[in-house]
Amino acid sequence: MLTTEVENFPGFPEGIMGPDLMQNFRKQAERFGTRIETRDVTKVDLSSHPFRVWVDDQEYETKSVIVATGATAKMLGLPSEQALIGKGVSTCATCDGAFFREQEICLVGGGDSALEEAIFLTRFASKVTLIHRRDELRASKVMQDKAKSNPKIHWQWNSVVDEVLGETVVEGVRVKDVKNGETTNIPCTGLFIAIGHTPNTKMFEGQLELEDNGYLKTYEGSKTSKEGVFACGDVQDFTYRQAITAAGSGCMAALDCERWLEHKGL
Repeated sequence: MLTTEVENFPGFPEGIMGPDLMQNFRKQAERFGTRIETRDVTKVDLSSHPFRVWVDDQEYETKSVIVATGATAKMLGLPSEQALIGKGVSTCATCDGAFFREQEICLVGGGDSALEEAIFLTRFASKVTLIHRRDELRASKVMQDKAKSNPKIHWQWNSVVDEVLGETVVEGVRVKDVKNGETTNIPCTGLFIAIGHTPNTKMFEGQLELEDNGYLKTYEGSKTSKEGVFACGDVQDFTYRQAITAAGSGCMAALDCERWLEHKGL
């Protein structure tokens, strides 16, 4: 819902807008009798069966639960960044990198994922400026060596993005030196944010087993630590994080859930 053109989902050779793809998914599900309520779940109780799920004050009882709450990309927190999401600001290099062929772009981050994305973006961009708030990286030495040996990657050390420039599309970024406070404008047509993701698992803390990084732990496909509760997509996948892998794991969770209900005679 937060991206524009989706070019890497099978079946759409010309690409498709993210919200349009979601609408197609919704219509297809409804065609088979799925009832969809577009409301936020506010609380769950998985301590006993049937499980209980609340949407505000409305309570639902259910025989099983599939958790597909996803993960939220960490952002810089700038109004200008929010205004230009999908208009040059992106959180997914593999989704949007191809739109920036032979263009100069910037990327914020300093971990393995950030360097991996920077290296990936050099396939398309003419120049990738990596902006990092310190003068050393968190990434592994192997990734650092690989990135530093890439002639297309340039470095903006001890800097943070102070403003994303442009009215309707990204035209550049203003960066501030964290040591002396001086600001510099860097022309670019794209800004990629690679400072991590936060899995949407807060309401499951203490009820389902989590990985050390906060993602839901799954076993034998989509099973969670609680029998009858399954998980799929980016809430449990911190490796691939693609629309097609999320859809595939959603299918796995649906099949696992169906077989569990049948086995239990529910």
